[in-house]
Amino acid sequence: MSSDEEEEERIPISERKEWLDVKPIPQDEGLNPVVPIAYRDDFRETMDYFRAVYLSDERSPRSFYLTTEAIHFNPGNYTVWHFRRLVLESLGVNLHDELNFIESIAKVNSKNYQIWHHRRWVAEKLGTEVVKAELDFTKKILFLDAKNYHAWSHRQWVLQALGGWEDELDYCQKLLEEDIFNNSAWNQRYFVVTRSPILGGLEVMRESEVKYTVDAILSNPENESPWRYLRGLYKGDTSSFIQDPEISSMFLKVLKTKNNYVFALSLLLDLVCHGFELNEEFKEAVEPLRPSQPDPPESNFAIIICSVLETIDPLRSNYWTWRKSNVTS
Repeated sequence: MSSDEEEEERIPISERKEWLDVKPIPQDEGLNPVVPIAYRDDFRETMDYFRAVYLSDERSPRSFYLTTEAIHFNPGNYTVWHFRRLVLESLGVNLHDELNFIESIAKVNSKNYQIWHHRRWVAEKLGTEVVKAELDFTKKILFLDAKNYHAWSHRQWVLQALGGWEDELDYCQKLLEEDIFNNSAWNQRYFVVTRSPILGGLEVMRESEVKYTVDAILSNPENESPWRYLRGLYKGDTSSFIQDPEISSMFLKVLKTKNNYVFALSLLLDLVCHGFELNEEFKEAVEPLRPSQPDPPESNFAIIICSVLETIDPLRSNYWTWRKSNVTS
């Protein structure tokens, strides 16, 4: 049905028998509004009647249906959603039906804060029985928009508040198989590895996650996400990062390609500044990358790395110049 047909079939609230006893309250725009908003007549009428039931705190079935109309006109109206929650509680409406209603609204309003806040409220009321429904709901949204912040935030809340961790790492794996550049999926993977109560924590998962991340880096060294993920795997444990032979091997492989090594050098610079000593193999890999040989030759490899980055990463050349100026000899 088209929107024009819907408008033709809509009966004005003032002509509905169940609303004859209610006096609508128009919006107070003051005596001389500077820029009055040209509301549609049906929207204006709906909100006038909504004000009446809201101000009288009428928690009735007709008030509930009126919030539905108002939300269809403006899904971002916080006051309408708030009042709808009050009415839902008072009437004891089936909250599973409410989840279906939210999903129908979210299909074209997936980045609306009010919808997600309301969804969380309903899910919290229903508890663990809706874990699968909530995870499936976020999957539907993420299938359309893989980086929808609201969906990811809701999904993380569901996992922490209601459960459902069992298949979450597999879900992240699936998303990364589809798009290894999906930084949101990398972020979720880290969330699962560090927060899941069934995986054992970061120390238990580190070895297998490092292997997975190294393989991802070697496949696409220009992908910043796994480099960031790798940093997170060693958060608070720089010494283990420096001493891991698999990390050293990965660095050398990327540097020796003489291509797509910006993120490798960036991370290597941070490690050098934290005490990582370059062996001769590293020095031989880095030395040919610098643009020119100073006289006398520079021996501090942190400075050498900064000089390379100044050239190959021109968008952040000023940053690398600043880093070089702060290198301690």
